[in-house]
Order: sequence, then C-alpha cells, then structure tokens
Amino acid sequence: MSGAGLFALALALALASMGAYALGGLRKDRDATRKGSQFLMGAGDFLVHWFMWALGPVDRAALRLGLTPDAFNFAGLGLGAASGLLIARGELEWGGWAIAAGGVCDVLDGRLARALKVDSPYGKFIDSTFDRFVEVFVFLGLAYYLRGFAFGPVMATAAICGSLLVSYARARGETVGVECKEGLMQRAERLVLTCLVCLSDGFITSRAGWPPGTAVVWVVTLIAVGTFVTATHRTLWIANRLRRRRPRE
Repeated sequence: MSGAGLFALALALALASMGAYALGGLRKDRDATRKGSQFLMGAGDFLVHWFMWALGPVDRAALRLGLTPDAFNFAGLGLGAASGLLIARGELEWGGWAIAAGGVCDVLDGRLARALKVDSPYGKFIDSTFDRFVEVFVFLGLAYYLRGFAFGPVMATAAICGSLLVSYARARGETVGVECKEGLMQRAERLVLTCLVCLSDGFITSRAGWPPGTAVVWVVTLIAVGTFVTATHRTLWIANRLRRRRPRE
C-alpha cells in the first residue's frame, strides 16, 4: 500500500472510531480530566477524550504486560530521533508515522505512571526533557529537508526556538509559583500539525502542482509564528501575576 493509501486508511479508521465513541456516550476520560488535558484551548476536547478512549486497549495491554513508564519514555525518544532522520532523508510519510508513534508513547508513559501510582519528580523531569529532545530532532530534520526553500531552514529554526521558549516560559513560571498552560500553539498542537503535514504533504503538493515540501514550509511557518505568539502571551501573563504580588512600598 502506498503512503497516501495508508494515510487514507488511517483517517477512515479514525473517523469510524470517532463515530463509535460518539455513539457510546462521549464518556470523558478520567485521567485526562484530572490532568486538565486540553487541545486547541479547549475547542478540541472531543479529540482529547476520543483519543484516550481509542488508546484504552493499548493502555490496558501495557499494564497486563508489565511495561513501565520508562519503557515508553525511551521508546518515544528513539522514535523522535528516527523521525528527524527520516524527515531529513526526505521520507516524510514515515517520519510522520514515527512522530505519531512517539506521541502515543508520550501519552502512555504518564498514564501508566499514574495508573501504577509511580508518578514522581523523576518521571516528570524525564518526560518533559525527552519531549524537548524529540522536538529538536524533528525540527532539525525539517531544517535540513527544507534547505531547498529560500526561507525553509529559517522557519524550521524559528519553530525550534519558539517551541523551546513556550516550554521555558511555563517552566520558569512554575519555579516562581505561577503555573501557565495558556496558549494556542502548545506541544500537542505542534505535534499534530507536524505529523499531519508530513503525512499529507505528498498528496497536497502532487494535486496542487507544487514542489514537494511546500505544504511543510507553510505549516512550519505557522508553528514558528504561533509559538512566538504563545511564548509572548505566557511571558506577559506570568509577569502580570508576579507584578501584582509585589509588596507595596
């Protein structure tokens, strides 16, 4: 089966499972609700709870097999490195599937840790740090792949920088007692956009008569702009709350 055919099959299966989830009563996932997981600032919460529902069999199988959160952490890291390499080689579709598989691992490590009651500062540190490594791998691969476009490498570099700034603003805010998860271009959104454009670029560009990679350039540019806007918003949001805490002289 061709890459486009595989993508079409996966999309059809996803849509069918969404229908099954909706008919089953749209039950919200308890773990996602407790964690406060959001997508598109709450507008995509249906997708969050559907995805967790769809992952249920994998989740339960991992528990029965005795797999550990670290197994998924390191699997996700390996898949992230593989995705960057595949993208750099021009194998966008396989890179997209590696991103998707790594994203599943990233979800399962936390769910397993909470289900087994072994979530800890160590796990949170490894999880968030590995996430940054994965994003750097992916965008480095994109920067190399887009070297034939005038602003391709610049946009990929801007996307890396913006993504790290989004994460840094949140982490730095938490160290001074202010938690901020606000913003549209968070990691889940970046992951989904990157994965989808890698899987669909070939189809889009061949139908539109554009050079391969054109859709990737546009999406990477969107991510770059969105991350800088999100990082700026978080910085101002945290700064305003810290300013209000200053004792009056």
